This record gives sequence, C-alpha cells and structure tokens, in this order.
Amino acid sequence: MKIELSRLDGDFHLQAMNDSGNTVEVDASADIGGTGKGMRPMQMLLSALGSCSAIDVILILKKKRQELRDIKITVTGEREEGAIPAVFKAIHVHFDIFGPVDPAKAERAIQLSLEKYCSVTRMVEKMAKISWGFEMHR
Repeated sequence: MKIELSRLDGDFHLQAMNDSGNTVEVDASADIGGTGKGMRPMQMLLSALGSCSAIDVILILKKKRQELRDIKITVTGEREEGAIPAVFKAIHVHFDIFGPVDPAKAERAIQLSLEKYCSVTRMVEKMAKISWGFEMHR
C-alpha cells in the first residue's frame, strides 16, 4: 500500500493519491495558515475509522441477508486540550441504519466491526476510548 502526497499550493494544501489514482485533498487549519481547501489530518483519521467500520457493517449485514437501504455514520472525536501532540482521547461512532434490518443483527454487525474487524479502530483504540451507538430508521 502506498500513498503519494503532492503540494497543490505554496502553503499546506496537499493532494494524497493512492496506487489506483484516487485522490483526497488535505489542508491545515486556518490558525496555522491553512486555507480550508481540504480535510485536516485528524479529520481524515476520523473519516478512516468511520468508513472502515461502514464497510464492515455493510458486508456483515449483506451476509446476514438484511435489506440495508442506507447507512450514515457520524464520528466525533475529543482531543487532549493543550497537549502536543493533541491526540484523540475519546471517539464516538454513531450509526443510522435505514431499512427493515433486524436491530439485533445491526447491533451485532456494529459490535463485530468496532471490536474485532475494523483495522483502523484496532489501531486507534490503543490511544483513545471508542464508544458507539446506533439508531434504526425503517
């Protein structure tokens, strides 16, 4: 696995590209001179955790033959104040599950993802407490 980063301007606006040519833009916060043209690195980490878990949950529910119409994940993180580096100390992942999915199967899929399968969660949980919840929408 390889990611290449290229500068898009004279400051902090970067483009990250994977081996397949897919890209994402990254930028620094305005308080250090960023321009807000991309996600900040710590936002990317939360995005990685949420998308890793989403993929797991979708796969698990497919295998359980559940009719998942849509899924929305909201990931919030709380960082250590005044610390350098300011790592996450707590992360909460909330899942909104849409469709006639059995709530017990949804809960189990989320639990398996966050506590067993999601590689990002397995790495991040060494530094931050990860909590989760979900809501069903028929």
